[in-house]
Amino acid sequence: MRWRVFLCLLSMHHFKVSSSTSAANRCFCQVTGSLDDCACDVETIDAFNNEKLFPKLQTLLQSDYFRFYKVNLNKPCPFWKDNRLCGQKNCAVIPCTPNEVPDGIKTNGHHNKYLEEANKEECERTEKLGAVDRSLSEETKVSLREWNKHDDEAERFCVIDNEESPDSQYVDLLLNPERFTGYKGPEAWQIWNSIYEENCFKPYTVKRPLNPMVSYSGTDGKLFYSWLEGQCVEKRAFFRLVSGLHSSINIHLSARYLLDENWSETKWGHNVSEFQQRFDAHLTKGEGPKRLRNLYFLYLIELRALSKILPLFQRPSFQLYTGQPAQDQQLKLKLLELLQLAKSFPLHFDETSLFAGNKEEAASLKEDLRLTFFNISRIMDCVGCFKCRLWGKLQTQGLGTALKILFSERLIEALPRSINTNPTFQLSRQELVSLLNAFGRISTSIRELENFRSLLSKVR
Repeated sequence: MRWRVFLCLLSMHHFKVSSSTSAANRCFCQVTGSLDDCACDVETIDAFNNEKLFPKLQTLLQSDYFRFYKVNLNKPCPFWKDNRLCGQKNCAVIPCTPNEVPDGIKTNGHHNKYLEEANKEECERTEKLGAVDRSLSEETKVSLREWNKHDDEAERFCVIDNEESPDSQYVDLLLNPERFTGYKGPEAWQIWNSIYEENCFKPYTVKRPLNPMVSYSGTDGKLFYSWLEGQCVEKRAFFRLVSGLHSSINIHLSARYLLDENWSETKWGHNVSEFQQRFDAHLTKGEGPKRLRNLYFLYLIELRALSKILPLFQRPSFQLYTGQPAQDQQLKLKLLELLQLAKSFPLHFDETSLFAGNKEEAASLKEDLRLTFFNISRIMDCVGCFKCRLWGKLQTQGLGTALKILFSERLIEALPRSINTNPTFQLSRQELVSLLNAFGRISTSIRELENFRSLLSKVR
C-alpha cells in the first residue's frame, strides 16, 4: 500500500506515470482516507452507500410518486442567446401523456403543500383573508400575494419552475434516463465555464481553459486548486459542491455511454476511456482525483440534509399522495426507513462549522452563497440539450433543496410544536422529488466508481 501511494504522489508531482502503474491507481490513488473539512473518510461512505443505502433508495425512486417530475424545459436562457438545436436524437425528452400520470399527483401537484394539515391551514387562511377582502384594495391584495411569494423564495437556493405554467410538463424520469447524448463541445463547455468563472468566488487571475475537462498546460498542476487555500471554509465548501456535482454528472455520462447503434439496437454501457479523460491523475494533471473527492463531499452534504428533514416526514399528517392509499402508506414507510438509515450514518458533516463567525458577516456570506447558487440554477435553462437540461435542472434543484434544509434547522426543529399553527418549514412536492432523485444520482455515482475501479484494474 505504501509503495502504491508513493507511485501515485510521484506521478502527481512530475506528471509521469510508470508503465507498471495501473489505470485504476492513477484515477483513484488519492481517493482514499479522510476528506478535507470533514471528519469522514471515503471508505466509510463507500461501504454505507453501496451496501446499505443504494438498494433502498433505488426502490423508492422507481415508485410513481418519485418518478414523475414536472418541469419547464422551454424557459429562455437569461444570460445569452442559446441554441436549442442539439442535433442529436438522444437529446430529446419524451413528456408524459395526461393518462400516464396518476390522478393523485396531477390534482395535488399544483400545490406547494403536500401535508394534510398545511392544506387545511391554507384554506383557513384563505377564508380569513376573504372575510376582510372587502376592506382591501386590489393593490393591497397584490402586495400580500407578492409578500407571501417573496417569503417563500427567500428561503430557496434555486429556481423553482412554475408548475401551473402551460409550458410545464410531467416527465417520467425512468423513461428519460441521464446518459451521454452526444451533446458536447464549446456550447456544452460554456455552461460549466460560466459556472466556474462567474459563480464560484474564484479570483479572476485563475482561469480555466475552454474545455474544463482538459489539463492546464504549462502549470505544475496546482494552479487552479491553489486559490482555494486562501478562501474561507464556506467558499471552499461551495466550490467543492459545484465540482462534486460536475463530477457526478460526468460519471453518469461515462457509465451510460453510447457504445454502439444500428438499425436493430442501441447499446449503452461503461466507457472506460471517457472516464479516464475526466478523472485520470496523469491526463488531468492531478485534478481528476480531486474531482472525485469533491463528489464524496457532495454526498455528505446531501446525506446530512436527508437526516435533518426526518422530523417533517415523521408527522402523522404527512402523506405521499398518488391516489392509491395502500401503496402511498407503504411508500411513506419506505421513505421513513431510508431517512432513519441516513440519520444513522456515523460520520455526518457538521454544518455548524459553516457561518460560525460574526453574525452579521455570517448572514451576509450566507446570502451571497444563496444568491450565487440561485444564479447557477438559472444557468441550467441555457443548456442546449433537452435531456441534459432536464437532469441539470433536477440536480441543481435537489442540491438547492438540500442547502435550504441544512440552513433551516431551527424551523424544522420547531415543527412538532406547530401542529395547530402554520407550519414553520415546508417543501413542495417538486422540491421533495428533486431532493431524492438528485441524491439518487450521487448515490449512483458512488456505486459506479466501484464498477470503474474493477474495469480500470484490467487496463495497463
